[in-house]
Amino acid sequence: MAEGAEATQLETPLLLLAMPQVHDRYFQKSVVLLVHHQEEGSLGFVVNRPTRFRVADVLGGLNLTWRGDPELLAYLGGPVQPELGTVIYDCEGRPDELAGGIVCPGVAMTQHLRELEALATAPPAALRLFLGYAGWGEGQLVQEIQRHDWLTAPVRNDLIFGPDPEAIWTQALASVGIDPASLPLWTPDGGDASTTN
Repeated sequence: MAEGAEATQLETPLLLLAMPQVHDRYFQKSVVLLVHHQEEGSLGFVVNRPTRFRVADVLGGLNLTWRGDPELLAYLGGPVQPELGTVIYDCEGRPDELAGGIVCPGVAMTQHLRELEALATAPPAALRLFLGYAGWGEGQLVQEIQRHDWLTAPVRNDLIFGPDPEAIWTQALASVGIDPASLPLWTPDGGDASTTN
């Protein structure tokens, strides 16, 4: 969905880019892959919050042997149900029965053990294991977008799987033509720090 589209007409998938006034520790300078939006609520995953937990260790807890990068970290998908794991991965060239639920072209999502086992044994070109997710109740996300807490942007696979999580927020803003330096510096109490002396 392009920048400036009506918040009430959100079409997933899309990216949510946190604006500077968002100071919540889970969402400050976050980029969220929104995969579900309906009247009753919305669901997504923060794509730029690595944890200290390795994918190999998380999957090992499920008796799965990870054959990919041993240092690959799991990500904090959001504050809701952090014990729940979800994998989003590059599904190009993978058998259809292993493609899971398609998020967007070339990207699939799964929580199923059989698919996790296949991914652990033959890792895809790109993978994110999220612990928890970001959730919004009925009307909540629309209200947050209308008060300009979030900017919407089209999904880009290079942002979902970006190798440098600290750069993803800046890169996502640049993808819609925004220089982060041009945004006001908001203080935690909601004031614009760029206008204070």
